[in-house]
Amino acid sequence: MVIIGITGTLGAGKGTLVDYLINEQGFVHYSAREFIVNEITHRGLEVNRDSMTSVANELRAMHSPAYVIEELYRLAFSSGKNAVIESIRTPGEIEFLKKQGNFILVAVDADPQTRYNRIALRASETDHVSYETFTSNENREFSTTDPNKQNLGKCIAMADIVLNNNGTVEELYTSFVEEMKKKGWSV
Repeated sequence: MVIIGITGTLGAGKGTLVDYLINEQGFVHYSAREFIVNEITHRGLEVNRDSMTSVANELRAMHSPAYVIEELYRLAFSSGKNAVIESIRTPGEIEFLKKQGNFILVAVDADPQTRYNRIALRASETDHVSYETFTSNENREFSTTDPNKQNLGKCIAMADIVLNNNGTVEELYTSFVEEMKKKGWSV
């Protein structure tokens, strides 16, 4: 059993890589976003980027910096199947997963305008924002010294593989497979 963790910037193609792992490689998917949205809905809050950030930060502060991912890991491990956990957002989550073994962290990034265009097309409940709000949200989540808050910059730096996804979906898949082979891993 292997667990692949996915981190990266908003709109970079994390979900596209997850789709590949599910549909082409038979991985089981565990979503931090879905876990947090369920908690937001349970609390009767509006699902948006601010509530997602504040609820996730609150859960981590109450339990541990890796709480959401710990819960998803327990589900993944109990399945006994190859799994992908998306979206890892704190260094503590990565540290927890690396201690478990059989873990690979993949970061996906792309240039900001490309990512903004992608989220505008995706149009999920958290994607209806201006470019200024998009960049402001990202800056807020990119670096912090608080272990309970998102630090995408450090997460990307901790990745085993970093994929630059400014091209096509096929190029992302090819790049992923090539990078896995370079590291001696197969999917």
